[in-house]
Formats: sequence, C-alpha cells, structure tokens
Amino acid sequence: MIDIQAYIDSGTLEQYCLDLFNTGLEQEVMALRAAYPEIAKELNAIELALENFAESQAVEPKPQLRDKIFATLNFPGEVIDLENLPLTSKYSNYQSWLAAVEHLIPSGPFEDFFAELLQQNDKIAQTLVITKLNVPEELHEVVEESFFILKGTCTCTVGKEIFTLNAGDYLNIPLFTNHDIRIDSPYVIAILQHKFS
Repeated sequence: MIDIQAYIDSGTLEQYCLDLFNTGLEQEVMALRAAYPEIAKELNAIELALENFAESQAVEPKPQLRDKIFATLNFPGEVIDLENLPLTSKYSNYQSWLAAVEHLIPSGPFEDFFAELLQQNDKIAQTLVITKLNVPEELHEVVEESFFILKGTCTCTVGKEIFTLNAGDYLNIPLFTNHDIRIDSPYVIAILQHKFS
C-alpha cells in the first residue's frame, strides 16, 4: 500500500511536471495518477501553478526579435523592399537583407565594391559594401555609423572594446569614439548605415 501524502510530499510529482524524470518515473506517475484521485488532483494543481508562474514571468518580446530568432534558426524572414528599406539594427534578419541585395553583388573574385541603397533627406544613408580592406582608426563627429554583416568576419575595435562580427551581427559606433576594422575573412559583405546629426 502506498502512502499517498508521503508520495505527494516527496517532490516526485514536481519532478514529473518539470520533465526531470526518467522513463520509469513517467510510467509510475501516470499509473498512480490513474489509480489515485489525490495524486491526479495534486498533479493538476502543480501544472496550473507552473502555468501561472510562467505567465506571470512572461514578457512581450520586441517585434524584431522574431526575425533575429528565425535568422539564427535559418528560417526565412521578412521580404526587404529596396524601394522602402528599413533601418538596420541588432534585430535585422541578415538572410532577408542578403536576399534583397543578392542581385547587386558582383560575381567573385570580389574587389572592393560600394552600392548606395538609400539616401534619405540628408539624415540616413545605407550602402552595400563588399571589401577586403581594413579600415584604419577613425572618429566621427557628425555621423553615427553602424555595420550589419551579411557575409564574412571582421574584428572591430571601438574605444577599448573589441567585437568579432559574423553574418547577422550588428554594431553601432557611437559619435566621438575611435574605431577601426580588421577584415578576418577573404572579404566582408555588409550594410553600412550612416545617421547624420
């Protein structure tokens, strides 16, 4: 005969609900749930408490986070319209951007290439960049610069911080901050974005 209350107090049912069990425990709990209404009631209460806790801790993600997750998982994302380009950000989907500009990318071997994509009222400029060249240290006083990497790898030193960027990575360079770029792959394809103050 099983001591129902001792079994409930043992923490076994919580382990089951949290998937911290082995196959034998799953079969045991399912059999006890069917045989003892007290265990079924306790399991229902635990499941409801966990669901309520999850809902109380949930946050509404930023809309762009979906694209970032899908890009990481190699799912297709939004369709980028070259006639109505969005700003790049850390939430941009590099696969969507790459698909949008693919027809502009010359066939290899790559030489340095720049194609203006957007010039918006002297406030925003976006340029498709293919380069093998490092960028020596520089500083911007009126142009906020960012890079969104579509292919390749580079290392950016921004002030005293060092960032390694790969496809899908975005880096914003603050004004009045020394920075340089070293190309670590044979070439880098990126969206260079300038915001003019």
